[in-house]
Amino acid sequence: MNIYKLLQLNRKIKSHRIKFFGLWLLHTFNKRYLAVNLDPVMACNLRCKMCYFTDADYVKTLKGQFKPEELNQVAKTIFSRALKLQIGCGTEPTLYKNLPAIVALGKQYKVPYISLTTNANLLHEENIEALLKAGLNEFTISLHGVTKESYEGFMKKASYEKFHKAFNAFQKLKSKYKFKVRINYTFNKDNFYELTELFNHFNGESFDLLQIRPIQKIGNTEYNDFDLEALRADYPKIIEQIKQNCKANNITLLASDEIPQKSQINNSSLIFDYTFCYVSPNKFWKEGFDWKAETFNSYSKKIRWGNQLFSNIFKSEKALKSLSNRLNYEVEFN
Repeated sequence: MNIYKLLQLNRKIKSHRIKFFGLWLLHTFNKRYLAVNLDPVMACNLRCKMCYFTDADYVKTLKGQFKPEELNQVAKTIFSRALKLQIGCGTEPTLYKNLPAIVALGKQYKVPYISLTTNANLLHEENIEALLKAGLNEFTISLHGVTKESYEGFMKKASYEKFHKAFNAFQKLKSKYKFKVRINYTFNKDNFYELTELFNHFNGESFDLLQIRPIQKIGNTEYNDFDLEALRADYPKIIEQIKQNCKANNITLLASDEIPQKSQINNSSLIFDYTFCYVSPNKFWKEGFDWKAETFNSYSKKIRWGNQLFSNIFKSEKALKSLSNRLNYEVEFN
């Protein structure tokens, strides 16, 4: 399954009423429509300046990891409704000892697309290949700086050399396995312009997609300059240059054409909150869902989830936008 073609289709369908009608049908007939985002362990090996892991008080609240039997129950409860399984959402999944087992669980329940979101500092050729053998479809890699100085400055405790070794392994294994590598680059006014040098430092044959997204406030982070107005005038010109560089390297670019305004909501994101399912040792989808005792269908019926999806068909865009805080990301397919 090409998840990015689905994203493109979602953008082409302008009517939110059609989208919610589709979701309602999928839910009613027990089909897949959820994006399950799973954090198997509540920890991280890095302290990135733009991440809440630099907030010592908040980190103290992040404890626990799934036991194997609990993951089996998670899979039984939700994986049959997952269109995509993303392992790693707000923590570092490579700290979990048996990560390939989670991927294998996803494949056992026939999840069409499985991705891993990671800072890549604990990845090497052997464990990358183990994940690919288990059935992983995509590595999504966090990057906050193109040069060694910027990378290690923003991603504290990270190693630029280890990061590049992982990308060298990706490039090597691409001749043997079919999988994608996506770079997620979070930019601020101090690391934006160096994006023009990306292909001077990274081989275009080692990754497939580049997502460029603006910094957002996600807690009491060490780096706290969220003002991007100084970049607004230059942003379209720089993005156009990056777009051309990506095209020359056959890389798919995911980026907005302009820096989104704080109040700007992309119509294609209106269904986000109704497809997003977060799972961790401390939380499972909705508050009150006893996932160890209830099934997804029984709890959905109890909270009248299908009715919520159906009622959204008749709500205005304005009403739906008031419930969402998604930013606008354009998807450029080369």
